[in-house]
Amino acid sequence: MFGEGELEAEILSRGQLGLRTLRFISHDQQSISQHFERLGHVPLPPYIERADETSDRERYQTVFAKRPGAIAAPTAGLHFSNEILEKIRARGVEICEVTLKVGLGTFQPVHSETLEGHVMHSEGYEMPKETAARIQAARHAGRPILAVGTTVVRALEDAALRAAESGSSNLVLAGAADAQLFIVPGFRFRVVEGLLTNFHLPRSTLLALVCAFAGRERVLRAYEHAVRAGYRFYSYGDCMLIR
Repeated sequence: MFGEGELEAEILSRGQLGLRTLRFISHDQQSISQHFERLGHVPLPPYIERADETSDRERYQTVFAKRPGAIAAPTAGLHFSNEILEKIRARGVEICEVTLKVGLGTFQPVHSETLEGHVMHSEGYEMPKETAARIQAARHAGRPILAVGTTVVRALEDAALRAAESGSSNLVLAGAADAQLFIVPGFRFRVVEGLLTNFHLPRSTLLALVCAFAGRERVLRAYEHAVRAGYRFYSYGDCMLIR
């Protein structure tokens, strides 16, 4: 029971590694989403070792967030303000948006001894037709395509893989889909040529993706420098641009 009993949750099933399926019931005139907004806490990652604060509702959210559905913010996007986005556009850079439903695929650590033994959770995304067309035009014009965050990388590369498997002439397929793509060293990138990303946790699928993109030894040398120089890691930390 939550609040004064106005919101109830029943556990319907239990999965591996703490996964639960819940059914929520509202006991007053407010909708479940309204109760979530009032009673819920900002889902800060566990490595931020403090309780969430009211300011986190704004700080732990990207400036281009529009639709509910993600369990947390795609944190590479936290580095941008509206002012920075305008400066980027003024330099002739196109900014395209995709809808990301960040989920366990991003936050579930690797529990197996090898990457091959890890089971990747799927994450939903939606590729607008306009974004797909602009990515296609950029590739034809020889302009680099840069992804902001590892979740964007997975969405773009999944859309590209679906395009290739369907025999489409497009670089990426538009529409809604679920990405269960586990990107590890040896992966062939079809779309992404640059990546802006945070410094990630050890034993994470995100670190494996970055190593796949830039090379394991090169990435580990960058992390060694970051540790020596006192860079801030994770969601509220520093970021790096890989090209």
